[in-house]
Amino acid sequence: MVSSSEEETYACGEALASLLEKGSIVALNGPLGAGKTCFTKGIAKGLCIAEEITSPTYTIINEYAGDCRGEDAGEKRVKVSVYHIDAYRLGGNDDFTNLGGEEIVFGNGISIIEWSERIPAFVTAGAFKVDITINDDAKRSISIYQ
Repeated sequence: MVSSSEEETYACGEALASLLEKGSIVALNGPLGAGKTCFTKGIAKGLCIAEEITSPTYTIINEYAGDCRGEDAGEKRVKVSVYHIDAYRLGGNDDFTNLGGEEIVFGNGISIIEWSERIPAFVTAGAFKVDITINDDAKRSISIYQ
């Protein structure tokens, strides 16, 4: 899809939230200023997170309480921990492992990883991969695949 505004990027994230369940991983890639945090804010709204979402550039990981679809894929919502991870400052997989990354990403929460290409061992098969690129006209191309 092509996003012409922050609102459209946000709405795309919100739509993706309806597909997430416990254990889901969302791997975000794109240059600085592409809209990764804006996309994450949309996911957060879709997961009923009331807190303000901020980039965890310096803290590496922010944890929020949200709701997601039940395991039966029905309308029932279940409480879930949502981890917003920014891997920009990490030196690789070992750095994230030393922070307890395995317990977080491979646990029962939902993990949203900005700069996920820096910790590829944590982007497993089945992860939702989101590539955001800035076009010449300042619009964003957003590709989502699994």
